[in-house]
Amino acid sequence: MLYGLAVILGFLVAGEAASDFLHLPLPGTVSGMVLLLIWCLIRKGADERTAQAATGLLRYLGLFFLPAGAGVMALSGLLREQGIAMVAVLVLSTLMTLLATALTLAWLLKRRAAHKDDAA
Repeated sequence: MLYGLAVILGFLVAGEAASDFLHLPLPGTVSGMVLLLIWCLIRKGADERTAQAATGLLRYLGLFFLPAGAGVMALSGLLREQGIAMVAVLVLSTLMTLLATALTLAWLLKRRAAHKDDAA
């Protein structure tokens, strides 16, 4: 378990360093997750100890939403003033994400089918 946590924290630190050093426009935590994903893809999956540590952390995932909930409560005045605009932006961005995902999937499936036809 300790080894798995060390691997996860190592990728967190590496992601933070990469984001700071390369001036990436995304948080270091996201960079760390991408690095961890690449590592898992190269190794064809996470090793058992890292997977066990990640599963243990997932049980407490709900706790990570507490600060966000507290922030919403602290900014309730802003929500009253700008709530409709915020909801509109959330709905629009969600629809745009769904559309982009659907188009990407359709493109990938078409590409995969063409690749299978070429191989046959």
